[in-house]
Parts: sequence; structure tokens; C-alpha cells
Amino acid sequence: MLLKSSIASKMAAGNKLKKSTYDIAMTGVAIAIIEVCKTALMGAPNIELTSFWVIMFTLFFGRKILFVIPAFILIEGCMFGFGIWWVMYLYAWPLLALLTGIFRKQENVVFWAVLSGLYGLFFGALCAVPYIVNASFNGGIRSGLYAGFTWWVAGIPYDLLHCAGNFVLMMVLYKPVNMVFSYIKKQYS
Repeated sequence: MLLKSSIASKMAAGNKLKKSTYDIAMTGVAIAIIEVCKTALMGAPNIELTSFWVIMFTLFFGRKILFVIPAFILIEGCMFGFGIWWVMYLYAWPLLALLTGIFRKQENVVFWAVLSGLYGLFFGALCAVPYIVNASFNGGIRSGLYAGFTWWVAGIPYDLLHCAGNFVLMMVLYKPVNMVFSYIKKQYS
């Protein structure tokens, strides 16, 4: 009887290890998918799949997305430099994951398309925050607010493209990707 319980506990430990290895592998795959899609669409003005993948991976991984996003942000900094734009990534992508986590029970594609579209629309406003802070240190708060506001307003046409692109991409890709994720969960749960 003692031998049987010892084997059972070792098997349980093995299952945890498999699950842990699976999680590590899936995290790597998620980061690779985000980076490849981001690089492939780099030439398109504000048309990106990063928002789509952050939403989908948050729905798929749950809290484990907290391993994917920091690694993605770090890779972006290593590839493109740690400029002022990079600071915005530190809060913008976790914010999208947080919003997705809050509404994770939603299964309506239109809901996710609207959320993704609104995120694209307000992405420029999120990006303006580091510019406000930077200009405030150099010329005072009034100067900072002016710099951030003008930077944001100048980018509104791109935010509109971002909004439309995010909305359309979510409408087209949500159901097929969700079906694949459901299949993967069934296979490895």
C-alpha cells in the first residue's frame, strides 16, 4: 500500500512537471507568434495583430499571460531600443490584458472587436503619457500637457486606422483562433 501511494505521488509530480513544461513551451510559442506577426505587419500603418494576440492569449492563458507580456516588451526593447516609446509598452499591454481578464466571460465576437477597436482608438492617448511626463520635467506641467496633447492629436488619423484594423482583425480571426485554442485545451487538459 505504501509503495502504491509513493508511485501515485511521483506520477502526480510528473504531471505537474509536464504541465509546467507545457506552460513554458506555450509561453514561448505565444511570444514568437506576437513577434512574427508584429514584424510581418510592420510596414502597415497602425495595422497590427499584437492587440488581437494579447486578448486571445489572455483568454487562453488566463493569469499566465503575465509571463508573455513582459517577455514581449523586453524583446521589443532589445530589438528597437529602449526609447520613450518603450515606456508606454510597460503599462499599455498589461492594461489590455487586465481589461480582457475583467471581461473574460464574454464570448461575443462583437464585444471583443469593439474592445480591440476602442483600445486601438485610445492607443495614441496611452502613448502620450510618457511624452507628457518627459516634457513636464523639461518645461513644466503646462508644457508637458501641451506636448502630450499635440502629440496625441497629431496621431488621431493613425488611431482611427488602428481602431478599424483592430476591429476588423478581431471580427475575422476570433472564431477560428478560438476554435483552435479550444481544441488545444481539450487535448492538453
